[in-house]
Formats: sequence, structure tokens, C-alpha cells
Amino acid sequence: MAKEERPTAPPVDDYTQETYGEAWAEYYDEIFSRSDQAAVDLLIGYAGSPPRAVELAIGTGRVALPLHQRGVQVIGVDISDQMVSRLREKPGGSEIEVVMGDFADVPVVGEFPVIYLPFNTLFGLLEQERQVECFVNVAQHLEPGGRFVLDCFVPDIKRYDSHNTRMAVSSISSTSEHAYELSIHHPVEQRVTSHHVRRRKDGQTIVLPIKIRYSWPSEMDLMARMAGLVLEERWGWYDKRPFNENSGQHVSVYRKPEAPSIS
Repeated sequence: MAKEERPTAPPVDDYTQETYGEAWAEYYDEIFSRSDQAAVDLLIGYAGSPPRAVELAIGTGRVALPLHQRGVQVIGVDISDQMVSRLREKPGGSEIEVVMGDFADVPVVGEFPVIYLPFNTLFGLLEQERQVECFVNVAQHLEPGGRFVLDCFVPDIKRYDSHNTRMAVSSISSTSEHAYELSIHHPVEQRVTSHHVRRRKDGQTIVLPIKIRYSWPSEMDLMARMAGLVLEERWGWYDKRPFNENSGQHVSVYRKPEAPSIS
């Protein structure tokens, strides 16, 4: 019998951070419209006085705008003109400073009490080396005692079948609307290539591509140590529920140690 071939994906270099913004910007707020109040409360607690924060990959402002409305001076970083244009259209969006560039470079000036990277976005960096560089650059822009806060899913390889593929319905919201995911898992590289396909009520079908390179929590802890940061807290979510073997996601808080005192 002929050996069954496993599906392959296009090479990684045909997909960039710009690709995500170009494809998703028009639909992002329709799909992910709400911020998590617990996330806003937690970040405010780390923002210092006067409260300041940097959001990496600020996008359309889902987290930054509620922080801004509560008095936090937020500086955003993003590479997508389309995403930032959506932010600018919202009330208060034009008041937030945004630095255009690759968030892994953390291209901001100065040091801050908190830098945050929500919604699995670390995994948008498709090389382990680039993820490490992100941690290193964050550490350089944290005040002594400052925190790097990020949330990520916990990788679950059981999502994929024996051919490292996945096809799953994610929603059926009406008689005409539905969404599903098509994914190919590359376990050696820890990469996933996906199409999120959505059929809308008007009959339009949209295909939203995404590629990620996932990291395990312990791997992220090592990246942090390489950058001179220490894990201070890890919860199952921003409401500080416990993180355990059943958690599908985590919120991790890495702290930059205080400079040693000179006696």
C-alpha cells in the first residue's frame, strides 16, 4: 500500500505580522468586541502612579481603551495600519499614542511600570528566537520592579488528529451563520497554520488566516529568566483563579528585580 501523505502548509515566510492585520482588521471587533474587566483591573494595579502602561500589539484597542478611560496613559505598539485605523475611529482612540513597528522590538522610549501582551499574541512571533528577543526587549523598558503581563493558551496537542490536522465547528449562531476552523499542526516546530472560516448572515464567506508558534509555560519561564525577569504570579485567568493541570490558559506576571542597594 502506498504511504498516506500528510498535508503540508505553505512556507512560513509567506505569512507576516502584517498579514494578520490586513486580513482580520475589518472583522476583528465583530468577533472579539469585549474587553475583560478583570484584565483591566489587574493591569491598573500594576500601572503605578501616575498610571502608565505599554500595550504590545495594541490592535483596535480592545484592552487599551478601557484602561485609557480609567486614567492610564497607554502607549501602544502595532505593525498594522489597518488595525490602528480602527482604533482611531473609536471614542478616545485618537488620544492614545501608538508607535508603529514590530512589537517584539518594543520600540518605545523610556521605562514603564507595566508592559502587557494579551490574547496569545506572543505566539504570533513564529521563531523561538524572536520570542526570546521580545522578552529581552521588554525587560529593557521595564522599571526596576516593573511587570510584564501576558496571557496565552496552554498548548493541547490532543486538539489534532493522527495526521496533525484539525477541522472543528466553533459556532452556529443562526440558520445561516456559522464558523469553523481548519488547522495543520507542525509539532516539531511547535507551529500551527489555520484558516478561520466564517459564513455571515448576508451569505458572505470570509477566510481569516493565522499562523502561530506556541510555547509551553515552562518554556516562557526560561525565556523570562534569559531576559533577567522572574515569574511572580501565574493564574488560570485575570480573575486570579488557580492555575492547575486542568487550566486551558494562563496569565503570567514576570517581574524585573529591583536594583541591588549599595551600602
